[in-house]
Amino acid sequence: MSDSPAASRVPKRVRNELRFRQLTVTAKTKVAGCFWRIDFAGEDLAGFNSPGFDDHIKVFFPDASSGTLNLPEVTEEGVVWKEGTRPVSRDYTPLFFDGVAKTLTIDFYIHDGGVASDWAAQAQPGDPLAIGGPRGSLVVPEDYAFQLYVCDESGLPAFKRRNETLSGQQLSLYAYVDEATGVDYLDGLNGVNAAWIGSGKMQTENLAALIDTLNSVQIPREDYFIWLTGEAEFVKKLSDYFIEQRGCDATFVRAVAYWHQK
Repeated sequence: MSDSPAASRVPKRVRNELRFRQLTVTAKTKVAGCFWRIDFAGEDLAGFNSPGFDDHIKVFFPDASSGTLNLPEVTEEGVVWKEGTRPVSRDYTPLFFDGVAKTLTIDFYIHDGGVASDWAAQAQPGDPLAIGGPRGSLVVPEDYAFQLYVCDESGLPAFKRRNETLSGQQLSLYAYVDEATGVDYLDGLNGVNAAWIGSGKMQTENLAALIDTLNSVQIPREDYFIWLTGEAEFVKKLSDYFIEQRGCDATFVRAVAYWHQK
């Protein structure tokens, strides 16, 4: 791989102002049979910034019994939590943001036993929610000649956001998602060659099968980007494969754990 990539091709980290924002649900729609797409609005969205396609915001959920949201304050010393129970939170990717209308859209994957999923299933217009961040973003060029993405349903919203604007000569998605769900959710592949591996199969015992497939994929020496998300151990081992066995530059391999196998 290239030892001295052009600076303009290196993903750039951006620091954002850390703020905690109170929002209100304005609309809710089921998408592709397995996501709740929820729209939020609020004056607190003024100044919100999310330049990275896989940005993470911290979503804070009201107390299940009281409905209250105990949020921290941002001081010169850092984040200071008030007395009382800290709210349950989960990380999510902002899907759409309209700075003029001050509206934000987040897709919640529907699954059993999830705090966020359970909240989204019950959410109604007028319900409160709060978010924090994104504290930092990674801005990744959209036009690498070679781009390879691996995810399951947890990463589909980030890939959907990326898919709206990416371009390149060889674009590949390996998705641990059922094909009908993935095609419906993405609503167009924008030149991406997708392999639908099936929902629930992102397990380490299935990693060897994916690596067997990837061994035949020719990765160029430069102008590439690889994005790996999903189950933590699976993602870590897949990242090691690309960096240690395939000789990829870690600068251009982004591996992020979205969940942990229990």
